[in-house]
Amino acid sequence: VSDQKPLGCWSVKHGQIITCPVVCNFETHEYIAVHDDKVLRIWKNKDINLDKVFKATLSADVYRIHSLSNGGPVVLFKGGGVRTLDVLLEAPQQEIENIISDEVIKWSEAFMEGQQPVLIFATEKDGDFFVYVQKLKMNSLHKYKLEQQELSKPLSFTAYIKNQMITLLCLYSNDAVYKVLIPLQQNTEEEEQILSKSLLLNLSVSGSVLKGTSFAVLDKDHIAVLGSLAASGEEPKECLTIWNTKFQTLQTSKELPLGTSGQLWCYEEKFFFTHGKVLTVIMYKCETSSLAAAVGKLKDSQTPDVSSFVNWNTLGDEELVVSFQSQQSVALKSESKMTLRSKRNAVAKVQPDTVSVGQLLLNLKDAPTTVFEEELRQLMSKAQMPDFQATIGCVITALINRCKTNPKYYPRNFLLQIVQTRDLSYSLCPDLMAVALEKKDVHLLQICLQRFPDIPEEITYACLKVFLSISEAYLQRIDVNLESVICYIDIEFNNKEVKTEIVENGFNAEREQDIWDTKITKETHLTADGEFCPVGPQKAALLNAVLHSAYSETFLLPHLKNLPAQQAVLFLRYLYYLYVKCSEKINTTLPGIRSPTINQIMDWMCLLLDAHFTVMVMLPEAKQLLSNLHKFVRAQVRFYSELNKIEGSLRELQRLNHQKDPHTYSIEVLELI
Repeated sequence: VSDQKPLGCWSVKHGQIITCPVVCNFETHEYIAVHDDKVLRIWKNKDINLDKVFKATLSADVYRIHSLSNGGPVVLFKGGGVRTLDVLLEAPQQEIENIISDEVIKWSEAFMEGQQPVLIFATEKDGDFFVYVQKLKMNSLHKYKLEQQELSKPLSFTAYIKNQMITLLCLYSNDAVYKVLIPLQQNTEEEEQILSKSLLLNLSVSGSVLKGTSFAVLDKDHIAVLGSLAASGEEPKECLTIWNTKFQTLQTSKELPLGTSGQLWCYEEKFFFTHGKVLTVIMYKCETSSLAAAVGKLKDSQTPDVSSFVNWNTLGDEELVVSFQSQQSVALKSESKMTLRSKRNAVAKVQPDTVSVGQLLLNLKDAPTTVFEEELRQLMSKAQMPDFQATIGCVITALINRCKTNPKYYPRNFLLQIVQTRDLSYSLCPDLMAVALEKKDVHLLQICLQRFPDIPEEITYACLKVFLSISEAYLQRIDVNLESVICYIDIEFNNKEVKTEIVENGFNAEREQDIWDTKITKETHLTADGEFCPVGPQKAALLNAVLHSAYSETFLLPHLKNLPAQQAVLFLRYLYYLYVKCSEKINTTLPGIRSPTINQIMDWMCLLLDAHFTVMVMLPEAKQLLSNLHKFVRAQVRFYSELNKIEGSLRELQRLNHQKDPHTYSIEVLELI
């Protein structure tokens, strides 16, 4: 989430529906999903196609799978039956008992109490609500009935276990949260007990009422509620609120103008919820509950608009020098300390002096350029771990903000120096590459592509499009790192041949006008079979940086389909050129620093053909290229097929040679059948 980078994507077949949330088995590092209510799928990260992973058809419909870190996954069926995953996989078609008859499950959760897995779920029937507590190892099940509340009903549940006591919290439609206590140790065999409830919190403040949709427990004195805050005579506004249940006060709140799905998750001091079309992650820190904190007397006097409980800059429009974009997570600890993401995906805690860094940058906002840059250089030189990464991120953000306010200002050399000498990431300075794209600073983009591990596919595609569109004449005038191409491209300028490499099979370069860029360059670059490199060394080096950038095929392909046809053909010609060059080598490896690998070349060729195959077939200028590519691949397939046929004989020959005395001279004739 901190990298804004998708790590995996799997799809079921058309017509199939995933019917309960997918979970991770922490013991085996596998994913578990259920589609069409009864079909269980289990797979690992390396698996690509769900059709080829483990499949089991169960005898009853699954409601939910709960994954416990120490107890393994637990499967709850819609009829109320419960099985551990291990027991279920021993006999997938085993009969599952129906416990709840006509009741409908509304909520469920699983816990570990010592070494004992405990499952609790709530059901509804004809307006009555029931709670079931299942201890798996003891195979004991207790059923309770919730005390009815006049003219209201439960909307959402959450629970936690402490000291052998289950605390069940219920969010009711009358805008109140109730608490129900259920002892885990039950000696009575009574079939159904009535659970009494006590009022925990009224969701109203200053005449406004919060219509909650979901909520989460933060600690013993705080809960977070997601819902619509409605004041008299005003339109309801969706917001996330944090309440102090001990003192019955609203701790802090934030309006969510883009809307939410109504779902709120809380995990390891982070909120997760959808805001508009993005997943928003907000960190928080619970302080010891006190009356002063409840009424807001512990706020930092220097930052009166920021709650000491949680920082809302994630959702704000203000461009603070130490805040991320709206999609990314920001935390503010109780002393107003920012936390920012480092390259290793760890959130480094910023020391108290980072606040002075932010203040310094604000003071420099209107300073002259020379003073501004000199102060930033001094700030970087003084930065110490563990707040070093955060300080560098602040410096880059300050530079980018000045670029935005003053279009004539662009500290290219300063930015290059920072990116080349510091371990940065895209998520630490997300606006940097956007500004570089706007300025067409291809050298900075090249360095970012080589050094940033978390560049979004949209930005990778934007870089590719810019690189393909810029003329060769322009590229010859600017500084580009040629380390990745200088060892394998053979260049001929104005009939003067320059060999940059002695190839293993040898070839003669001939001058030929590049038909893809006739207005720009007179260079030619030739492979062993006479195929010219369609781009100059500068453009080739830039394209190599794109090939090295990490991506997810699912998220890159939609962007790649927008690439203009002529640029797509040019890029495919260059990939074909690299493919042929790799095939000249015995180890299929191009020489040089950061040169593309054969796998990267093949993956991008497949991606490009997937995105533009119909266009390629229709374009006359691509016909010969596709034909050559087809012939070359077919020849390689035949060659490797022939090698496979004699693989066994070659291994046998190798075995025989090892058995014989190497000092004995002999001539043998071996017949390969």
